[in-house]
Amino acid sequence: MSLPPLRLRRRPVPESGPWPAAVPPLLRRIYAARGVLRPQDAELKLARLAPPVGLGGLEAAVELLREAIARDRHIVVVGDFDCDGATGTVVAVHGLQRLGARRVSYRVPHRLAHGYGLSPALVEDLQALQPDLVLTVDSGIACHAGVAAARARGWRVLVSDHHLPGPSLPEADAIVNPNLPGAGFPSKALAGVGVVFYLLLALRQRLRAEGVFAAQPEPDLGELLDLVAVGTVADLVPLDYNNRLLVAAGLRRLREGRARPGLKALVELSGREPAMLSTSDIGFGLAPRLNAAGRLEDMALGIECLLCEEPGRARELAVVLDRINAERRELQARMVEQAEQLAVSALDARAGLPDLVCVHDPDWHAGVVGLVASKLKERWHRPVIAFGGEEGGDGRLKGSARSIPGLHIRDALAAVDARHPGLIERFGGHAMAAGLSLAPERLDAFAEAMRLEVGQRLSEEQRLRELWTDGELAPDEISRAVAEQLRLAGPWGQGFPEPVFDGEFEVLEAREVGRGHLRLRLRHRAGGSVLAAIHFGGWTGEPPSGRLRLAYQLDLDDWGGRRGVQLLVRHLEPAPMV
Repeated sequence: MSLPPLRLRRRPVPESGPWPAAVPPLLRRIYAARGVLRPQDAELKLARLAPPVGLGGLEAAVELLREAIARDRHIVVVGDFDCDGATGTVVAVHGLQRLGARRVSYRVPHRLAHGYGLSPALVEDLQALQPDLVLTVDSGIACHAGVAAARARGWRVLVSDHHLPGPSLPEADAIVNPNLPGAGFPSKALAGVGVVFYLLLALRQRLRAEGVFAAQPEPDLGELLDLVAVGTVADLVPLDYNNRLLVAAGLRRLREGRARPGLKALVELSGREPAMLSTSDIGFGLAPRLNAAGRLEDMALGIECLLCEEPGRARELAVVLDRINAERRELQARMVEQAEQLAVSALDARAGLPDLVCVHDPDWHAGVVGLVASKLKERWHRPVIAFGGEEGGDGRLKGSARSIPGLHIRDALAAVDARHPGLIERFGGHAMAAGLSLAPERLDAFAEAMRLEVGQRLSEEQRLRELWTDGELAPDEISRAVAEQLRLAGPWGQGFPEPVFDGEFEVLEAREVGRGHLRLRLRHRAGGSVLAAIHFGGWTGEPPSGRLRLAYQLDLDDWGGRRGVQLLVRHLEPAPMV
């Protein structure tokens, strides 16, 4: 299957300033290209965090928690089986305990046994705990049946979620969500862990006003920000200013060695240097090890690792998570290879790439289909939906969708659902990612309806692959010092992308290593020292020679203790003839 052409485009840089002399011109240029035009907008001081006021449903939620603590009610936190849900669960448990709750438990649904969120099956299992109040984290806004089942047992239900609401809301006692209709909170991009953190901030504020802390120390909820940072980055929510404040504060704790024992152990096992930890280290090192538990086994393993206060035990649990993640990588590689073969075999070569790639295998693990969809989306620049086998043994297919910029995948699913009632049994998610369930016999009809819908929404411009860069670097800017400066200048992520540069280089040496990886020795077209570069994946054929135009990131190269810098190649093509 041939790829659509890729265009390298340089980000426009608006006028900005004046900046302090301590901020180098390169960093000013990068900030300006991301809309940061004033020095104060680059300052990530936690004091500038948006107050909880305006967060939808907050007042009723705070009253529920205040009453439960005052009356010593049993609060059961129901998390989710991804990294956002796991970190949010730990934040909720620790935060409530610090604010005076003495009876706090948690449960997380098992992907195959319970399905997603507060399901009727999970409610059945919660009966043994005899909860008075159920607090959902990172889920609940689409759990109408589960909420109803919980309330029918006499339990109160507080939903804290960040996913987009559907046309109707579950009949919970309270719902906190920045995306509720009419909510005036300035950041709609909070992750699930961010929502529950804000709920705790508001609860502390209420308890403070009532004089609860007059005779006892006020708890420092800032100690939970390492967890907030990890969950926020892992969930790939846009890093608007408010999320960047949260993530920057959490990264400081991680870099300074003040993180929770479980996170410290995961940093060590991922081979990252704590003092230089970045959002990409979270996204590619910590989050996959936590997510793997929820994908293949039980996210309770990840939550126990994060809850653990004893470093030795935390490391034992982290080692288990590391092993599960290795299994996940092997399973994912096999499934991606199978998915690519399925997609290519179904392609009409005359028609080119379809507007939507839809693949299915009944033997695929439901916990890994989202990763398969992501890999195919990255390769072909098309929305992808991958379906695994039966979910929970009830005969439904479990699908995960991943989208490309400009196509809101959840809205597309909602349009198909409205046009074909009953075709999709359940769906939910965000602009770039969504999950859904449907009956196996409806897969073909769904795929056709979804392709038509996506085709109507995609413009020709959106079908093109584009890679935005921050322009060229001079030879003396390709250095360890600049690479460290950029790493610490973030946090970078969705909506505030990590710097990518482009330029022309002479190839001094090129050789293939591993499966499709390319290691290069280069020289900048303007001269300078010999540069090391690595291009991961996707290379076939003879190694390149001559002059290349590269899009690349500056990457720290600490292999063997060398403390150097290398180019992490995102794209390469022959340099234009002059």
